[in-house]
Amino acid sequence: MHQTTYHRPASVDEAAALFAKGSDPKYLAGGHTLLPVMKARLASPTDVIDLAKIKDLVGIQSSGDALTIKAATTYFDIMSSADVKNSIPALVYLTSVLGDPAVRYRGTIGGSIANNDPAADYPAAVLALNATVNTNKRAIAADDFFTGLFATLLEDGEIITSISFPVPSRAGYSKMRHPASRFALTGVFVAKSRSGDVRVAATGASQNGVLRVPAIEAALKANFSSAALDNVTISPDGLLSDIHGSAAYRANLVKVMAQRAVDAAEAG
Repeated sequence: MHQTTYHRPASVDEAAALFAKGSDPKYLAGGHTLLPVMKARLASPTDVIDLAKIKDLVGIQSSGDALTIKAATTYFDIMSSADVKNSIPALVYLTSVLGDPAVRYRGTIGGSIANNDPAADYPAAVLALNATVNTNKRAIAADDFFTGLFATLLEDGEIITSISFPVPSRAGYSKMRHPASRFALTGVFVAKSRSGDVRVAATGASQNGVLRVPAIEAALKANFSSAALDNVTISPDGLLSDIHGSAAYRANLVKVMAQRAVDAAEAG
């Protein structure tokens, strides 16, 4: 039987030091990825370093222009936060359709984006809102952070500490959920900044993970309405095709979910 040592550090520095000492260490956030992988014997870390109880990694801070969510903040706390509701209500909606109550009580925003599952919800919000991912070493722009399927710019042992979101003038999210997993067959987050820039990100659709959708961004920048997308065509090239839906089906979903996200943003 493989032996794993469990650690519950009190600080980010202690967690990083424990990681540096381990021969095959893993960080644990909400546990929805690491624990099932360990149960399936697909990973056997020598050390599991639990980040969930580090006080400096939990909490939500709001200013007039930005909303900062610390990495170990749970989905439930995000969904329940008055600061999030007042600043970016689309994040509350995204969280409400993420997983099920058990997932929302334990899952964390930092764990979600660090894992970068191709059908996860939060990467779309981080990318569309042009957020900054802060770690114990640096600040990373959203456009640079996501690098491919289950891949990010994080270095070995680097810890996400918080995500800073510029508060948009309008934002909305819509997804077609897999009926069992609740992951996105395709989900689209639309955000219009206070300066008028429009960013659109789709999850669950691309072979390379979360991606921006320039054709929809251009149409919405000219006219921020769902009708502006009526004549937009999304290419199926590079999109996923599996038992749940073909690439052409997902291409259509990108457009339809974008239109619904715009309507949600317009409704406030």
